[in-house]
Order: sequence, then structure tokens, then C-alpha cells
Amino acid sequence: MLTPPQNSHQPVLRLEGVSLGYGDFTVLREISLEVLPGQVVAMMGGSGSGKTTLLRAATGQLVARQGTITLFGQNLAHADRPLLQSLRQRMGVLFQQGALFTDLNVFENVAFPLREHLSLSATQLTERVLEKLNAVGLRAAAHLKVSEISGGMARRVALARAVVLEPELVLYDEPFAGLDPISLGITARLIRSLSDRLGCASVVITHDIAESFAIADHVYLVGQGELKAHGTPATLGASTDPYVQQFLHGHADGPVAFDYPVTPAFEAWLARTGTQA
Repeated sequence: MLTPPQNSHQPVLRLEGVSLGYGDFTVLREISLEVLPGQVVAMMGGSGSGKTTLLRAATGQLVARQGTITLFGQNLAHADRPLLQSLRQRMGVLFQQGALFTDLNVFENVAFPLREHLSLSATQLTERVLEKLNAVGLRAAAHLKVSEISGGMARRVALARAVVLEPELVLYDEPFAGLDPISLGITARLIRSLSDRLGCASVVITHDIAESFAIADHVYLVGQGELKAHGTPATLGASTDPYVQQFLHGHADGPVAFDYPVTPAFEAWLARTGTQA
């Protein structure tokens, strides 16, 4: 059975002292954060900093090594498969590459979650899909094949699909990657407006600073395996922390190293190859 909808004071998503990793490598340690209904939260950091790892943990794909992940009031460590499935139905995900079905047209891509999870009449389904396509400016593109639309349009189709079930939480994995400046700005505004219109919480996984700061209520900055800073965009913009300054201004020199860190798994691989570190 689904839990009752969250009120405006209960976090939709909360991480408390969470550590995450793969194999022998711990990606993130002692991460604590929360996302409230209606908030747009930006999860920022450099490539390989663990942003997508956090998304996998929030969807129950990755089990925390330490700490507690609570989604819609439920501890994910105690969620069985049916409960996890019911929680996921209250979420929408915009995948990094869009993940559209190339053999379906724009309309059917957006309609897919509705056909899978709801029993709507043909009229109701058409109205819901066209409404969401209209919200992203693509109502008149409903009949087009995926191969007939641009990359920016495909990202907007994927966005319409992510919100067509009107979820309580939407996760965006690098929504601005590969977009031209106009499409990027449009996508950023859409995330903010859809969050406001639906009253849903939004988590934007990104390293794009200007666009994220323009729409986010709260920003979390991860790096070097930990939570480096968090606060409003204005708070982070005024921070004198060396890591925050280097990330925000793209300085080549600073605490952020260019080289990928040496791990026990790498050292074991070197030993097997007979190569010295």
C-alpha cells in the first residue's frame, strides 16, 4: 500500500550520514541532505564526484553502506520489492541521455508510463499526453518520430515523459548536458516551472553552475568523497571556501585534483599485471 502524500514540512527524500560505494571503493562518505516538496535542489560536483551515485541510491538501485536513506517516509533499507516499486511510481526520472524509445513516436514515448501504470480512456490519455507536451512546447510535434527531432527537442520529450504521471519527486540526471545555449535555458526554466506547477520536489544532478543557480532553492556540492558545502545559491556564491571557489570559478589550481584517485582495486590490478605503482 502506498504511503500518504507528504505534507510541505516532511522531506520527500532524506539522507542521514550515508556512505556509498562500489566494490572496495567508497565514492561518498557521511552525506546528509534533505529535499522538501516543491523545492528544486541542485546536486553539484565535478565529473566522477558521485552525483549519479546519489541518484542511484535515491531510487533504491544502490544500498547504502552506512547511514539511512528515507524516501516518502520509508527507510529504503527495509523496503521489499513491492514497496520499492510503489515508491518508484511516485517518482519521475530524466535520464542523462533521454532514453527515448526510437521505434515509438513522440506521443507514444510520453504515453508509455500512462499505459504501463494507469487505466485511462483513450481520450483521457490523449489529453494528458498533449497537456505535458504543451508544457514543454512540443504539442505540435506529437506525431514525429524520434529520428525526426533534434537533441534539444528529445530532451524536452524525455522531460514530458518524466512528469506525465505527475510525480511527487523528479530526478534529473545531467539535464543540461549537450544542449545549445537556447535549449539549455529553456530546459532550466521548464524544470523550475514544472516543479512550481506540480508542487513536486526536483533534484537536479549537474555541474552547470549558472543554470542551476538560477532555478535552485538549495544547492549541495559534493567532491573528494564528501559533502563540501550546501546552502542557497547566494550563500555558496559568497563562500570563501577554496573548494567552492575553485568549482564555481573553474580555477585550474586549487584543492580539486585532476588525477583520478588511487584505489585498492587499482593497486590490486597493478599487482596482478606485475606493474609497479
